[in-house]
Amino acid sequence: MTTYTLDASNTLCPLPVIKTQNRIAELQPGDLLEVTCTDPGALNDIPAWCRINDHKVVSTSDDDDKIIITIKVS
Repeated sequence: MTTYTLDASNTLCPLPVIKTQNRIAELQPGDLLEVTCTDPGALNDIPAWCRINDHKVVSTSDDDDKIIITIKVS
């Protein structure tokens, strides 16, 4: 298991989800992806995409202007 990062800051829907989808396609099952966003909609959109595609959201955090979503790739 390896942890990767993705900076989707300063992009608006649907780009954070698209960037997450494209990055996860390059990873192996069990890897972790830490996505950093500034679009508040990503707190709903990325977990919804993960549920549809059988990936697991490990954690989310929302600090003022920065959102971090950690995903375990299935």
